[in-house]
Amino acid sequence: MSQQLVTRLDDRIVAQVDALVAEGVVRSRSEAVRIALENLLEDHRRKRVGQQIVDAYRRQPQTAGELSGLDEATRALITEEPW
Repeated sequence: MSQQLVTRLDDRIVAQVDALVAEGVVRSRSEAVRIALENLLEDHRRKRVGQQIVDAYRRQPQTAGELSGLDEATRALITEEPW
């Protein structure tokens, strides 16, 4: 099910959206708004998850044992790359 939203946008934004439609980037104004909202929601979700990860490490930091050897492991991975 979908719902219709009614909103007002600045003329500058509408002109830019119309240009995207004219260039074929999106099929319609509605599609442009839908994509923008989906991107906003996904960006917010990622930031929230990232903050949860940071908070968890602050509550329980990695131990020296968990961190030891990471530099060596990183160097080994880089050495294995076929650049």
